[in-house]
Amino acid sequence: MAYHIGLLIFPDITQLDMTGPYEVFIKFPDAKVHLIWKSRDPVTASGGMQILPTTTFADCPPLDIICIPGGAGMNPLLGDSDTLDFVRRRANTAKYVTSVCTGSLVLGAAGLLKGKRATTHWMSHEMLTHFGANPVHDRVVRDGNIFTGGGVTAGIDFALTLAAEILGPNAAKKIQLAIEYNPDPPFNAGSPEGAGQEIAGAVRAASARRQADRLADVKAAAAKLGS
Repeated sequence: MAYHIGLLIFPDITQLDMTGPYEVFIKFPDAKVHLIWKSRDPVTASGGMQILPTTTFADCPPLDIICIPGGAGMNPLLGDSDTLDFVRRRANTAKYVTSVCTGSLVLGAAGLLKGKRATTHWMSHEMLTHFGANPVHDRVVRDGNIFTGGGVTAGIDFALTLAAEILGPNAAKKIQLAIEYNPDPPFNAGSPEGAGQEIAGAVRAASARRQADRLADVKAAAAKLGS
């Protein structure tokens, strides 16, 4: 019997938020991994990569796992009733409700994180509080059946953590070895603390407009939830 795993995709997605977990999920025994969007037209990710959806909101089967990746393109999803309704419906019946990076803000906008511990990309971390979530500065955070991963590359850690939960630690270790996931970065710059104030400040400045727009969208979505 197939184990159905659904990854939401959308225009301007950060593709590694999706492709990192995807590489882990396709190694689950009997896994059927779906790439889901409103239509089957190609979706253009940040940087120009095109990704082909395999199913639509209307045709998607019930899911055992639903995963919401992030990226600049998730900002419009915070006010997109079609997407939020789909996420709520599938989350109501999924065994695991999950996200990577700023995908957790979409879960929040769908009303799924109130009172829950969660994480997201470091630049958007405090935005989780607008949805009643409790932000946690961890690479992977679990609260009940909700698993959230931090920014971008944390999607692999999240997927391996979920693999251990579902398949057992040894199976997860085999997947990790198969994809040779053995991080040894050339710099200790994968967090604001490691990168230092100068680098972190420059990254924040470069993203200031997007973050301001995101915060406005988060506040609007949170207000709608509260109405």
